[in-house]
Amino acid sequence: MGKPTGFTEYPRELPPDRPPAERIRDWREFHLPADGELLQKQGARCMDCGVPFCHAGIELNGAVAGCPLNNLIPDWNDLVYHGLWREALDRLHKTNNFPEFTGRVCPAPCEGSCVLGINEPPVTIKTIEVAIVDRGFEEGWVVPEVPAVRSGKKVAVVGSGPAGLACAAQLNRAGHRVTVFERDDRIGGLLMYGIPNMKLDKSLVQRRVDLMAGEGVIFLPGTEVGKDYPADRLRREFDAIVLCGGATQARDLPIQGRDLQGIHFAMEFLTANTKSLLDSQHRDGAFISAEGKDVIVIGGGDTGTDCVGTAMRHGCRSLLQFEILPRPPMERAPDNPWPEWPKIFRVDYGQEEVAAVLGRDPREFCIMTNKFIGDAGGHVTGLTAALTEWVKGDNGRLIPREIPGTEKVYPAQLVLLAMGFLGPENQLLDQLGVDKDARSNVKAEFGKFATNVPGIFAAGDARRGQSLIVWAISEGRGAARECDRYLMGKTTLP
Repeated sequence: MGKPTGFTEYPRELPPDRPPAERIRDWREFHLPADGELLQKQGARCMDCGVPFCHAGIELNGAVAGCPLNNLIPDWNDLVYHGLWREALDRLHKTNNFPEFTGRVCPAPCEGSCVLGINEPPVTIKTIEVAIVDRGFEEGWVVPEVPAVRSGKKVAVVGSGPAGLACAAQLNRAGHRVTVFERDDRIGGLLMYGIPNMKLDKSLVQRRVDLMAGEGVIFLPGTEVGKDYPADRLRREFDAIVLCGGATQARDLPIQGRDLQGIHFAMEFLTANTKSLLDSQHRDGAFISAEGKDVIVIGGGDTGTDCVGTAMRHGCRSLLQFEILPRPPMERAPDNPWPEWPKIFRVDYGQEEVAAVLGRDPREFCIMTNKFIGDAGGHVTGLTAALTEWVKGDNGRLIPREIPGTEKVYPAQLVLLAMGFLGPENQLLDQLGVDKDARSNVKAEFGKFATNVPGIFAAGDARRGQSLIVWAISEGRGAARECDRYLMGKTTLP
């Protein structure tokens, strides 16, 4: 703790974002970098707690408290305060393979459990994290590190999202020959196509992929295992397999009118948009456009927000975002104490943009869609929705109930379903004979990551269900450790 009085002297301060009305005219990242002096002061606010909950990574009341990667947060906060940036980068990379991703798109559960956050605004952990790694790349400190010795073992990693990339990086570090299979035309999975460019610039994803390729990782994009590359061939040619394909089955809304044109899953919308942007700067027209349309996004999570921000950049006419849950409180509720993740009302970048440009926050809470409406040509023109109240069901759990007389018709020529994901796709799992749990995820014990089939492991959303990027990276690292132990009888991976 370089400055014992730092948290009393310096208030929490974040670098400004680009103005909403400006940033919706392009696809560049909306965050602006912070200067070194600001970051050193923010690092001085860290109290170097004797029990730093920020890096605990424990689950409380259904959500994570602290960092699942167990990042050494007080260490690199103190190093930044002292201007020791390269040492801070070394500490950061000890636990996190990709801080340039987590520092941009992680919701920062570390800040939610910061001890200072009990009665003051927490330390700006996420901002400091991304500044460290960005400076590391700028200074040329991040370079390929090729293993000195190869083990002679070959490992297939299926899926190139955050779990797959972390797993591949760690296994390569252990000296194994790693091949990463990705069915899309670009490597990165969720990082490449699931998160919009203004939130995570794709050149940063490609930069890390190129770095890993320089370290010896083999990438095979456009190759779907179980279809383009038979599962039995995978078993024959590799000594071990790690399944990191994510939870890609989207939750549907099977109500009247669902088959109308103009109703899309969020990932259809986001993936096509980013691919067209990267392929041709949208000149090919190969994306689902929101231009001039009344848009309704159903779902209130991060994916829904990304749909909101994307539709705004297309130039939609109006935008609403429906959330079936009640509006969260402005401050922690009595049953949501520190160090739990604070379930409070937040305004993310997409909602900020709608409010600035269209005049109001787009969110409607406690609302349930019950029918889609279409025209004679089979295209959606709107939907009906009603307000709901949450009541106890027969089993004692809260369920939504429509409030009579509140149903309204809302115009919409584009509806985006962003209600989460149910689990991994079954085709490859069935071909490999891998067991699934009651939630349809790959059955593999946390910490061991081994499936019922010897030599096959699973990590990330494919194993735990839809979750955070930090959990995906953490599980990818854990699965790599256990895969290395399986192959070599012991492991030195963390």
